Amino acid sequence: MSHADTTPTSAGPSGSGARRRLPRGGVLGGMLLVGGALAVADQLTKNWAEANLHELVPQPFLGEFLQLTLLYNSGAAWGMGSGITPVVTCLQVAIVIGVIVFAVRAVRSPWYTLALGLVLGGALGNIHDRLLRPPGPFHGEVVDFLELPHWPVFNVADMAVVGGALLIVLLGVIGHAADPAEVDAEAEAEAEAEARAQGESPTDSVASPDDPESPKGTR
Repeated sequence: MSHADTTPTSAGPSGSGARRRLPRGGVLGGMLLVGGALAVADQLTKNWAEANLHELVPQPFLGEFLQLTLLYNSGAAWGMGSGITPVVTCLQVAIVIGVIVFAVRAVRSPWYTLALGLVLGGALGNIHDRLLRPPGPFHGEVVDFLELPHWPVFNVADMAVVGGALLIVLLGVIGHAADPAEVDAEAEAEAEAEARAQGESPTDSVASPDDPESPKGTR
């Protein structure tokens, strides 16, 4: 059996230093799975809120900390952009496209896949409202029903978008790359550069089997 037959295949660099790297299909599949589940959960909770809550009538859920207050938002947070609902809708569609393009081109990390799936699911949940709820396509009002003190009323989709954005920031702060292979490639390049600076190639330290001075060369 040849060495090639026993070497595990990987989408990225192999060896103990290699990090887990998802294929492109795995990234897209993971994003769609997370995003689809969140979009469905968002719509189910919105439908429940419309069926069980009265508009602008707060109901305590966790005391005064979290209340359930149904309202319809034609703009963004704090009602901003209520007069330009189509622009807000187009911006959300652009976010979805940008997330997908970025994922296809640059993301191979499971953690970034999760974060972008959260953003994708949240954006799709609110886009559904903008396109399919009254008063009409691109003018639809988003259903909000979760209220915290001193914070605009929000929904599950908003939670997903904010959570995904915070996770992306956290990953950047701790230095987790969107594509782990890039980190490994940079580490290998730095090692090679350091070896050249010391006047030797990375393979100089490996004895050749044909070298008579090497242990394997002696008989």
